[in-house]
Order: sequence, then structure tokens, then C-alpha cells
Amino acid sequence: MKKKTSKLDSRHASLRVVRRLQKAGYEAYWAGGCVRDRLLKRRPSDYDVATSARPAQIQKLFRHTIPVGKAFGVILVVEGGVPVETAAFRGEGAYKDGRRPSKVFFTSAENDAQRRDFTINGLFYDPIARKLIDFVGGRIDLRKKIVRAIGDPVQRFREDHLRLLRAVRVATVLNFRIEAKTWRATHKLAPLIKKISAERIREELTKILCSDHAARGLDLLRRSGLLKILLPEIEAMAGVKHSPDFHPEGDVWVHTRLVMSKLPGNRTPTLAWATLLHDVGKPRTCVKKKVKGSWRWRFPGHAEVGERLARRILDRLKWPRADTQAVCDIVANHMTFKDVQSMRLSTLKRLLSRPTFVEELELHRADCLGSHRMLGNYRFLKRMQKALTREQVRPKPLVNGHDLLEMGLYEGPEVGRWLRQVEEMQLEGDLKTRGEALAWLRQNIVSSGNS
Repeated sequence: MKKKTSKLDSRHASLRVVRRLQKAGYEAYWAGGCVRDRLLKRRPSDYDVATSARPAQIQKLFRHTIPVGKAFGVILVVEGGVPVETAAFRGEGAYKDGRRPSKVFFTSAENDAQRRDFTINGLFYDPIARKLIDFVGGRIDLRKKIVRAIGDPVQRFREDHLRLLRAVRVATVLNFRIEAKTWRATHKLAPLIKKISAERIREELTKILCSDHAARGLDLLRRSGLLKILLPEIEAMAGVKHSPDFHPEGDVWVHTRLVMSKLPGNRTPTLAWATLLHDVGKPRTCVKKKVKGSWRWRFPGHAEVGERLARRILDRLKWPRADTQAVCDIVANHMTFKDVQSMRLSTLKRLLSRPTFVEELELHRADCLGSHRMLGNYRFLKRMQKALTREQVRPKPLVNGHDLLEMGLYEGPEVGRWLRQVEEMQLEGDLKTRGEALAWLRQNIVSSGNS
């Protein structure tokens, strides 16, 4: 019987790649983010390899390869079922489109390090010799918790405009500060970010929002000038006042960044974006009213307006349709939580059965902690979650349209109306069995003259 081999993880697969390349006489190291993360005692998501071998030599040495970026010296080596990005040391020609070099040429490890974005991403590590290779001062910047562009930051950002946003993302995720010269260049060149594709911008923003330091990330986006370019609807929150009775923390911007800081560390992109956008409708709905002798700010319909704005923003960032709908549903529904303790049982069950309910509840908790801090409704819903079974919250329908047609109804709106009434009574507990539902329908359809 053939023995099964277990799939390698990225670290062990990349180690095999490095070892084989070195045995063949080439330089080969772990490169970039994985080196940085290991030095910070963070678990790398994957391990990339940089080598003096050329693409053709890499392909000749390994049985399973995929030329994902052969023109740029990048080959995907599949080792033990795990893909390992393996790139030849390269230099780059001029950047003409603000994203990719017009040409690449093969070079030394030192020159390869010099063309990378930030010093902390320009490190190499030899896992065989267990030796760090640092041509750019990245180890010192790691120790000082600094994000610093390699060489001239203006040149680095003009080469690849996405680096403007990546600087903020790296500083946010690692909770590092951006070095002064690099920061000035970020602010100066921020308008160049408009030339980057929506998909790449969405990816970087999502990493910022899903970080444990998302609130700081929002501050960096705003101070750099990137926020007003990429998300002007969020920039508009600053200075929009809240009434202190429910929002003692400050304006809508202060509230939003505070709510972001209250999210769990394992937040999904859907929850992160819904939290960012939950009050995006407030700047457009703000009205000032005098209540009992003092002025109060109110935001009638802000959830509905917010839903429309959220959809516009997510469409602009080319979000997948299903994810866009989920975010918009959470935004549209976030104000219903204030009434949960007075809801009919059927309405409450529908709320609990919503596909986005778990994330809606988490947003509600963070929303409360970022304002008045009253968690009574949150605790009530957690109790109801425990008290009601899944079958009680989302029971199987007692009857269907075919049953109504057999009773003499014609196809059309009336069938749907009767089915909704039965569902309502089932959720309230007034109808428990199919027999009870059929009997109730026969009696009420006849008495209403619809049969």
C-alpha cells in the first residue's frame, strides 16, 4: 500500500527550494515580508525566495513550476504541493505607468534589495546558514519600529504609486511610525494614488481596516491626504457634530474611528467595511433641532442614505456583488437594534435569522462601546440567541403555495399575502403544526371571500 505524504507548509516548502538552489551552486534566500515577520516574531503568511538563478535555470532545476511572471524573473515552484514564489535577483528600468517597470534585468542580491520599497521589506535571510543579509539598514529600522523608503522616497513612490498606500498599511499593521522624509513624500505625492486600479486600492484599504490598529490607520490615511482622495465620504464625517446625550465621544469621525477600535481582532472584511460605513449617511442627513431648550443634532434616515452611499463606494472599489450586498445590509439594518426589546417575537426571530446577523450584532456592540456604552440590547440579543433554537428562529414553512392553489386561490399576490400571514403566526407561536395552519387558512380564506 502506497504511503500517503503529508502536505508541506510554506516554510518547509521554501526551505526545500532554497536548499536545492544552493546545492546547485546558486545564491538563494528567504526574502521580504517573511524575513521581516520572523524577526518581529510574527507568523509569516508565506515564504518567498530570491535567488541568483535565472528563470530558465529555476525551471530546469524543479519538476513542477509555473511561469507566473517570467518576464519579471518570477517563477512559482510547486514543492510538496505548496507553491513557493521564487524570483531571480533583479534590477528595474524606468517606471512609465506608475505601477510596473518598463524592463527588468538580472543582477546581484544587493541591487535587488535596493529596488524594493521599504528597508524593513528589503531584508534577506539564509535559512541554511541561519544568516541575516541586510544591504539597506532594515534591521535597525525594525528595532526602531520605523517604515522608511529605500533610497529617495519620492523616487520610490513615483515608480510605484501603490507604495503610497502600502506605507500607511505597513505602518498600521505593524504599529510602526513612518520616517519623516518618507512621510513628507507620502503627503506630497498622495494625488498619484488616483492612477492605481480600484482592486489594488481595495486590497490595501481592507488590510488597514482589518488590522488591530485600524483607528490609527484611518488617522494616517487622513493626515496623509489619501483619505479625501480615496474615500471623500469618510473624510466628510470630520466636524459633523453629535449630541452629547448619546455621543459624548465627539463628532462622527471620532465616533467611527473609536468604533473601529472596538472590533474583535478576527474581524472579517465585511464587518470592517460595514463598521467604517455604518454612519456614512450622517453628514448628508444632519439637522439641528432645539429640544427642551437645548440644541441637538439628529440624523433622520441616515441608515437608508448610508446604504446607498456604501453601495456607491463599494461599487467604485469593484467589490464582489455578494459582499457589497452584505455590507449594505449591515449598514441599512444597524439602527433597528435600538428597538429589539420591544419587537414582536416574529420580528425578533427574523432579525436573528438574517444571514448577516452575527456581524450586525458585533457592529452593534462596538457601536455602543464607541458612544454611550450601554449594552442592554446586546446582552438581550445574546440571551435570545441562547434561548431560541435554530428551528425556532428559522422553522420550516408549514404550508406552501401549492396548498393555497388547492384551496381555490389563483396564482398572484394573494398567495404570497396568505403565506406571509401564516409565517408570521408560526414565528409568533400561534400556529405550530401543518394541520393547524391548513385549518386556519381554510377558515379565513372562506370568511374573507377569496375562495
